[in-house]
Amino acid sequence: METRSWKKIKSKYILSQIFDILMMPKALNIIRYNKEIKKKLKRKLLDYKNEYEKIVIEIIPKDNEYGEFINFPLSKKSFYHIYFDDNNKMIDRNYIEKDEKVSKIKIIIDNKVKSFYKLFSYCKCIKNINFIKFNRNDIDNMREMFYGCSSLENIDFTNFFTDNVIRMNSMFYGCSSLKKLNLSNFNTDKVIRMNSMFYRCLSLEELNVSNFNTNNVVDMSYMFSNCSSLKELNVSNFNTNNVVDMMEMFSNCSSLKELNLSNFNVDKIRYMLKMFYGCLSLKILNISNFNIKNNYDFNSLFENCKPEKIICSDEFKKKMKNSYPDLFISE
Repeated sequence: METRSWKKIKSKYILSQIFDILMMPKALNIIRYNKEIKKKLKRKLLDYKNEYEKIVIEIIPKDNEYGEFINFPLSKKSFYHIYFDDNNKMIDRNYIEKDEKVSKIKIIIDNKVKSFYKLFSYCKCIKNINFIKFNRNDIDNMREMFYGCSSLENIDFTNFFTDNVIRMNSMFYGCSSLKKLNLSNFNTDKVIRMNSMFYRCLSLEELNVSNFNTNNVVDMSYMFSNCSSLKELNVSNFNTNNVVDMMEMFSNCSSLKELNLSNFNVDKIRYMLKMFYGCLSLKILNISNFNIKNNYDFNSLFENCKPEKIICSDEFKKKMKNSYPDLFISE
Protein backbone atom coordinates (compact mmCIF):
# COMPACT_ATOMS: atom_id res chain seq x y z
CA MET A 1 0.00 0.00 0.00
CA GLU A 2 1.36 3.32 -1.10
CA THR A 3 2.09 5.97 1.49
CA ARG A 4 0.72 9.53 1.22
CA SER A 5 4.17 10.99 0.62
CA TRP A 6 4.81 8.65 -2.31
CA LYS A 7 1.38 9.55 -3.76
CA LYS A 8 2.33 13.23 -3.62
CA ILE A 9 5.66 12.58 -5.35
CA LYS A 10 4.00 10.47 -8.03
CA SER A 11 1.28 13.04 -8.69
CA LYS A 12 3.88 15.83 -9.00
CA TYR A 13 5.89 13.72 -11.44
CA ILE A 14 2.78 13.02 -13.56
CA LEU A 15 1.86 16.71 -13.54
CA SER A 16 5.39 17.70 -14.59
CA GLN A 17 5.28 15.16 -17.43
CA ILE A 18 1.94 16.55 -18.59
CA PHE A 19 3.37 20.07 -18.36
CA ASP A 20 6.44 19.05 -20.41
CA ILE A 21 4.24 17.47 -23.08
CA LEU A 22 2.07 20.58 -23.26
CA MET A 23 5.11 22.89 -23.41
CA MET A 24 7.05 20.80 -25.91
CA PRO A 25 5.71 22.49 -29.10
CA LYS A 26 6.43 25.87 -27.60
CA ALA A 27 9.91 24.78 -26.56
CA LEU A 28 10.56 23.40 -30.04
CA ASN A 29 9.39 26.66 -31.57
CA ILE A 30 11.73 28.60 -29.29
CA ILE A 31 14.67 26.34 -30.26
CA ARG A 32 13.72 26.61 -33.94
CA TYR A 33 13.41 30.38 -33.65
CA ASN A 34 16.81 30.65 -31.99
CA LYS A 35 18.40 28.56 -34.73
CA GLU A 36 16.89 30.81 -37.39
CA ILE A 37 18.15 33.87 -35.55
CA LYS A 38 21.63 32.35 -35.37
CA LYS A 39 21.57 31.55 -39.09
CA LYS A 40 20.44 35.06 -39.98
CA LEU A 41 23.04 36.57 -37.67
CA LYS A 42 25.76 34.36 -39.12
CA ARG A 43 24.67 35.28 -42.64
CA LYS A 44 24.67 38.98 -41.79
CA LEU A 45 28.11 38.73 -40.20
CA LEU A 46 29.42 36.92 -43.28
CA ASP A 47 27.90 39.53 -45.58
CA TYR A 48 29.36 42.28 -43.43
CA LYS A 49 32.78 40.57 -43.46
CA ASN A 50 32.72 40.25 -47.25
CA GLU A 51 31.54 43.83 -47.64
CA TYR A 52 34.13 45.01 -45.15
CA GLU A 53 36.94 43.29 -47.02
CA LYS A 54 35.99 44.62 -50.44
CA ILE A 55 37.74 47.66 -51.86
CA VAL A 56 35.62 50.21 -53.70
CA ILE A 57 37.32 52.61 -56.11
CA GLU A 58 35.73 55.42 -58.10
CA ILE A 59 37.43 56.59 -61.30
CA ILE A 60 36.70 59.71 -63.33
CA PRO A 61 37.98 59.14 -66.87
CA LYS A 62 39.35 61.80 -69.19
CA ASP A 63 36.71 63.11 -71.63
CA ASN A 64 36.43 61.13 -74.86
CA GLU A 65 39.68 59.32 -74.20
CA TYR A 66 39.87 55.73 -75.37
CA GLY A 67 41.91 53.28 -73.32
CA GLU A 68 42.19 50.92 -70.39
CA PHE A 69 41.30 52.20 -66.93
CA ILE A 70 42.50 49.19 -64.92
CA ASN A 71 44.78 46.19 -65.34
CA PHE A 72 43.96 42.78 -63.94
CA PRO A 73 45.25 39.26 -64.60
CA LEU A 74 42.86 37.23 -66.75
CA SER A 75 42.98 34.45 -64.18
CA LYS A 76 41.58 36.85 -61.58
CA LYS A 77 39.12 38.70 -63.78
CA SER A 78 36.15 37.52 -61.71
CA PHE A 79 37.57 39.29 -58.64
CA TYR A 80 37.02 42.72 -60.22
CA HIS A 81 33.46 44.03 -60.58
CA ILE A 82 33.11 47.06 -62.83
CA TYR A 83 30.15 49.42 -63.30
CA PHE A 84 29.80 52.47 -65.56
CA ASP A 85 28.14 55.58 -64.12
CA ASP A 86 25.27 54.67 -61.74
CA ASN A 87 24.20 51.64 -63.72
CA ASN A 88 23.88 48.45 -61.67
CA LYS A 89 24.80 46.35 -64.68
CA MET A 90 28.31 44.89 -64.42
CA ILE A 91 30.66 45.62 -67.33
CA ASP A 92 32.76 42.73 -68.60
CA ARG A 93 35.76 44.76 -69.83
CA ASN A 94 38.50 47.07 -68.58
CA TYR A 95 38.45 49.79 -71.24
CA ILE A 96 36.21 52.56 -72.57
CA GLU A 97 35.52 53.41 -76.19
CA LYS A 98 36.28 56.88 -77.49
CA ASP A 99 32.63 57.68 -78.29
CA GLU A 100 31.29 56.40 -74.97
CA LYS A 101 30.08 59.08 -72.59
CA VAL A 102 31.29 57.56 -69.34
CA SER A 103 31.51 60.07 -66.52
CA LYS A 104 32.23 57.68 -63.65
CA ILE A 105 33.51 54.12 -63.21
CA LYS A 106 33.03 52.10 -60.01
CA ILE A 107 35.37 49.17 -59.36
CA ILE A 108 34.80 46.69 -56.54
CA ILE A 109 37.78 44.44 -55.77
CA ASP A 110 37.27 41.19 -53.88
CA ASN A 111 39.24 40.13 -50.84
CA LYS A 112 41.15 37.48 -52.79
CA VAL A 113 43.27 40.18 -54.43
CA LYS A 114 46.41 40.72 -52.33
CA SER A 115 48.60 42.69 -54.75
CA PHE A 116 48.11 45.99 -56.57
CA TYR A 117 51.17 45.51 -58.78
CA LYS A 118 50.59 47.53 -62.00
CA LEU A 119 46.90 47.97 -61.09
CA PHE A 120 46.53 51.19 -63.13
CA SER A 121 49.83 51.00 -65.03
CA TYR A 122 49.75 52.96 -68.32
CA CYS A 123 46.05 53.73 -67.88
CA LYS A 124 46.31 57.10 -69.60
CA CYS A 125 42.57 57.77 -69.73
CA ILE A 126 42.21 58.25 -65.94
CA LYS A 127 41.74 61.79 -64.64
CA ASN A 128 40.74 61.23 -60.98
CA ILE A 129 40.86 58.29 -58.58
CA ASN A 130 38.99 58.10 -55.27
CA PHE A 131 39.33 55.20 -52.86
CA ILE A 132 35.83 55.19 -51.41
CA LYS A 133 36.16 52.05 -49.27
CA PHE A 134 39.49 50.52 -48.32
CA ASN A 135 39.21 48.71 -45.00
CA ARG A 136 41.70 45.96 -45.71
CA ASN A 137 45.33 46.03 -44.69
CA ASP A 138 46.62 42.86 -46.38
CA ILE A 139 47.75 44.39 -49.70
CA ASP A 140 51.50 43.78 -49.84
CA ASN A 141 52.62 45.13 -53.24
CA MET A 142 51.98 48.57 -54.78
CA ARG A 143 54.88 48.55 -57.20
CA GLU A 144 54.12 50.52 -60.40
CA MET A 145 50.53 50.94 -59.21
CA PHE A 146 50.01 54.27 -61.07
CA TYR A 147 52.94 53.88 -63.46
CA GLY A 148 52.54 56.06 -66.58
CA CYS A 149 49.15 57.51 -65.61
CA SER A 150 50.04 60.68 -67.49
CA SER A 151 46.51 62.20 -67.39
CA LEU A 152 45.98 61.61 -63.67
CA GLU A 153 45.37 64.93 -61.89
CA ASN A 154 44.06 63.89 -58.49
CA ILE A 155 44.16 60.88 -56.15
CA ASP A 156 42.15 60.86 -52.92
CA PHE A 157 44.01 58.72 -50.37
CA THR A 158 41.74 59.58 -47.42
CA ASN A 159 40.58 55.94 -47.19
CA PHE A 160 43.74 54.03 -47.91
CA PHE A 161 45.77 51.40 -46.05
CA THR A 162 49.41 50.52 -46.68
CA ASP A 163 50.13 48.74 -43.39
CA ASN A 164 51.66 45.60 -44.93
CA VAL A 165 53.03 46.98 -48.19
CA ILE A 166 56.62 45.92 -48.91
CA ARG A 167 57.18 47.47 -52.35
CA MET A 168 56.36 51.01 -53.45
CA ASN A 169 59.03 51.37 -56.13
CA SER A 170 57.87 53.27 -59.25
CA MET A 171 54.45 53.68 -57.63
CA PHE A 172 53.82 57.14 -59.19
CA TYR A 173 56.40 56.85 -61.98
CA GLY A 174 55.47 59.17 -64.88
CA CYS A 175 52.37 60.71 -63.29
CA SER A 176 53.24 63.89 -65.13
CA SER A 177 49.93 65.73 -64.53
CA LEU A 178 49.79 65.34 -60.75
CA LYS A 179 50.29 68.67 -58.95
CA LYS A 180 49.65 67.63 -55.35
CA LEU A 181 50.18 64.44 -53.36
CA ASN A 182 49.32 64.17 -49.69
CA LEU A 183 50.64 60.84 -48.41
CA SER A 184 50.65 61.79 -44.73
CA ASN A 185 48.41 58.82 -43.85
CA PHE A 186 50.71 56.26 -45.54
CA ASN A 187 52.10 53.59 -43.22
CA THR A 188 55.49 52.64 -44.67
CA ASP A 189 56.81 50.63 -41.72
CA LYS A 190 57.39 47.50 -43.82
CA VAL A 191 58.44 49.08 -47.12
CA ILE A 192 61.89 48.05 -48.37
CA ARG A 193 61.92 49.67 -51.85
CA MET A 194 61.07 53.27 -52.75
CA ASN A 195 63.29 53.63 -55.82
CA SER A 196 61.80 55.73 -58.64
CA MET A 197 58.68 56.22 -56.52
CA PHE A 198 58.00 59.75 -57.85
CA TYR A 199 60.17 59.60 -60.96
CA ARG A 200 59.12 62.07 -63.69
CA CYS A 201 56.26 63.58 -61.70
CA LEU A 202 56.98 66.69 -63.74
CA SER A 203 54.06 68.86 -62.51
CA LEU A 204 54.29 67.93 -58.84
CA GLU A 205 54.44 71.11 -56.76
CA GLU A 206 53.38 69.81 -53.34
CA LEU A 207 54.45 66.49 -51.85
CA ASN A 208 53.79 65.50 -48.25
CA VAL A 209 55.92 62.56 -47.11
CA SER A 210 56.21 63.80 -43.52
CA ASN A 211 54.84 60.58 -42.06
CA PHE A 212 57.11 58.18 -43.96
CA ASN A 213 58.89 55.59 -41.84
CA THR A 214 61.92 54.51 -43.88
CA ASN A 215 63.61 52.31 -41.28
CA ASN A 216 63.55 49.24 -43.53
CA VAL A 217 64.12 50.92 -46.90
CA VAL A 218 67.24 49.76 -48.78
CA ASP A 219 66.77 51.51 -52.14
CA MET A 220 65.97 55.21 -52.70
CA SER A 221 67.61 55.60 -56.10
CA TYR A 222 65.79 58.00 -58.46
CA MET A 223 63.12 58.46 -55.79
CA PHE A 224 62.43 62.16 -56.58
CA SER A 225 64.28 62.28 -59.87
CA ASN A 226 62.85 64.70 -62.47
CA CYS A 227 60.34 66.25 -60.09
CA SER A 228 61.20 69.50 -61.83
CA SER A 229 58.31 71.58 -60.37
CA LEU A 230 58.97 70.68 -56.75
CA LYS A 231 60.18 73.77 -54.86
CA GLU A 232 60.09 72.36 -51.32
CA LEU A 233 60.68 68.89 -49.93
CA ASN A 234 60.76 67.88 -46.27
CA VAL A 235 62.60 64.59 -45.70
CA SER A 236 63.78 65.42 -42.18
CA ASN A 237 62.00 62.33 -40.81
CA PHE A 238 63.77 59.90 -43.16
CA ASN A 239 65.85 57.17 -41.58
CA THR A 240 68.50 56.02 -44.07
CA ASN A 241 70.40 53.62 -41.80
CA ASN A 242 69.75 50.66 -44.12
CA VAL A 243 69.80 52.44 -47.49
CA VAL A 244 72.48 51.20 -49.90
CA ASP A 245 71.45 53.08 -53.07
CA MET A 246 70.77 56.83 -53.45
CA MET A 247 71.85 57.14 -57.06
CA GLU A 248 70.25 60.23 -58.68
CA MET A 249 67.82 60.45 -55.77
CA PHE A 250 67.21 64.20 -56.38
CA SER A 251 68.55 64.48 -59.93
CA ASN A 252 66.92 67.17 -62.11
CA CYS A 253 64.86 68.56 -59.25
CA SER A 254 65.58 71.86 -60.93
CA SER A 255 63.20 73.99 -58.81
CA LEU A 256 64.34 72.82 -55.36
CA LYS A 257 65.87 75.71 -53.43
CA GLU A 258 66.84 74.00 -50.19
CA LEU A 259 67.55 70.47 -49.00
CA ASN A 260 68.15 69.50 -45.40
CA LEU A 261 69.68 66.02 -45.27
CA SER A 262 71.39 66.49 -41.90
CA ASN A 263 69.67 63.35 -40.60
CA PHE A 264 70.85 61.16 -43.52
CA ASN A 265 73.14 58.29 -42.55
CA VAL A 266 75.22 57.19 -45.54
CA ASP A 267 77.34 54.55 -43.79
CA LYS A 268 75.91 51.68 -45.85
CA ILE A 269 75.73 53.55 -49.15
CA ARG A 270 77.20 51.82 -52.19
CA TYR A 271 75.74 54.02 -54.93
CA MET A 272 75.38 57.80 -54.80
CA LEU A 273 76.17 58.67 -58.42
CA LYS A 274 74.79 62.08 -59.51
CA MET A 275 72.63 62.37 -56.42
CA PHE A 276 72.09 66.13 -56.93
CA TYR A 277 72.60 66.25 -60.69
CA GLY A 278 70.73 69.13 -62.34
CA CYS A 279 69.53 70.74 -59.09
CA LEU A 280 70.12 74.13 -60.70
CA SER A 281 68.11 76.24 -58.21
CA LEU A 282 69.59 74.71 -55.07
CA LYS A 283 70.91 77.41 -52.75
CA ILE A 284 71.32 75.66 -49.38
CA LEU A 285 72.30 72.03 -48.97
CA ASN A 286 72.79 70.51 -45.53
CA ILE A 287 74.76 67.26 -45.63
CA SER A 288 76.43 67.72 -42.25
CA ASN A 289 76.12 64.01 -41.42
CA PHE A 290 77.80 62.77 -44.63
CA ASN A 291 81.06 61.02 -43.80
CA ILE A 292 83.81 59.42 -45.84
CA LYS A 293 84.45 56.38 -43.66
CA ASN A 294 83.14 54.01 -46.30
CA ASN A 295 85.61 55.44 -48.85
CA TYR A 296 82.81 56.03 -51.33
CA ASP A 297 83.70 58.02 -54.42
CA PHE A 298 81.68 61.24 -54.11
CA ASN A 299 83.21 62.86 -57.20
CA SER A 300 80.00 62.86 -59.27
CA LEU A 301 77.78 64.02 -56.42
CA PHE A 302 77.53 67.67 -57.51
CA GLU A 303 77.70 67.24 -61.26
CA ASN A 304 75.68 69.99 -62.98
CA CYS A 305 74.77 71.44 -59.57
CA LYS A 306 76.24 74.45 -57.76
CA PRO A 307 74.61 75.17 -54.39
CA GLU A 308 75.42 78.59 -52.94
CA LYS A 309 75.93 77.12 -49.46
CA ILE A 310 76.89 73.58 -48.50
CA ILE A 311 76.83 72.64 -44.83
CA CYS A 312 79.16 69.71 -44.27
CA SER A 313 81.95 68.43 -42.04
CA ASP A 314 85.54 69.67 -42.44
CA GLU A 315 86.65 66.17 -43.33
CA PHE A 316 84.09 65.98 -46.13
CA LYS A 317 85.08 69.42 -47.37
CA LYS A 318 88.75 68.41 -47.59
CA LYS A 319 87.90 65.37 -49.64
CA MET A 320 85.70 67.31 -52.07
CA LYS A 321 87.69 70.50 -52.62
CA ASN A 322 89.96 68.95 -55.27
CA SER A 323 86.97 67.77 -57.35
CA TYR A 324 84.88 70.89 -56.76
CA PRO A 325 87.23 73.79 -55.92
CA ASP A 326 84.54 76.40 -56.63
CA LEU A 327 82.14 74.80 -54.14
CA PHE A 328 84.58 73.89 -51.40
CA ILE A 329 86.99 76.79 -51.07
CA SER A 330 89.71 76.08 -48.51
CA GLU A 331 89.62 78.51 -45.66
